[in-house]
Order: sequence, then structure tokens, then C-alpha cells
Amino acid sequence: MAKKAKRKYSEGASKEVENEMRRYKKGTAKSGKGGRGGKVKSRKQAIAIGLSKARKKGKKAPKKKKT
Repeated sequence: MAKKAKRKYSEGASKEVENEMRRYKKGTAKSGKGGRGGKVKSRKQAIAIGLSKARKKGKKAPKKKKT
């Protein structure tokens, strides 16, 4: 029998990203601290914000990539 694949993200983190994508599609997603950075203009940005929020809440999400 094949092993069940391990999740990269927790379900809670997925929900957080899902909610942020909804806000992005509605046009209400804002970037930066307190939404002062302006509107979110790309899907990638919306996903990054969702993951960041999930990390702050302590959900299982991959670490931020270092450049």
C-alpha cells in the first residue's frame, strides 16, 4: 500500500490563504502593516499575505524563502 502524502501546509493555513484570495478577488485585499501599502495587485502577493498571516497564528506553513 502506498503511503499517504504528508501535507506541506496545515488545513488552517490553507483556509487563511483561501480567505486572502477571496479578499483579493473582491478587491479589498491590502498589503503592508495596517493595509497602508495599497491594494494587492497579484495572486502571488495574495498567497504570500495569507501564508504570512497563517505563520503569525502559529499554523503549519513553510518558512519564508531567504534570498
